[in-house]
Amino acid sequence: MNEAQAVDALAALAHPLRLRIFRALVVAGPQGLTPGVMSQALETANTTLSFHLKELSRAGLVTQERSSRHLIYRASFEQMDGLMAYLTENCCQGADCAVAPAKASCC
Repeated sequence: MNEAQAVDALAALAHPLRLRIFRALVVAGPQGLTPGVMSQALETANTTLSFHLKELSRAGLVTQERSSRHLIYRASFEQMDGLMAYLTENCCQGADCAVAPAKASCC
């Protein structure tokens, strides 16, 4: 993934409904979801959902496949993994990035 692709992906996810759509598709896994199911689950109009799915598709975060009469949308796990790899590519200059939990203090 390059910088322009990362910016497109992050911009697409920078909308509350698009983030909810993408997360729903991640939870659904490889089987994906139809727009009807997503529309009901996310309580949003079909036209609104369609607009946001188009933006996620344009950014490469969502794929679409026709199965007989239905469209199936799936999260692009490859693109998601690419974005995560891009964001953490030079994390902490190779040092362990884990943050130690704060010690509880007693009164």
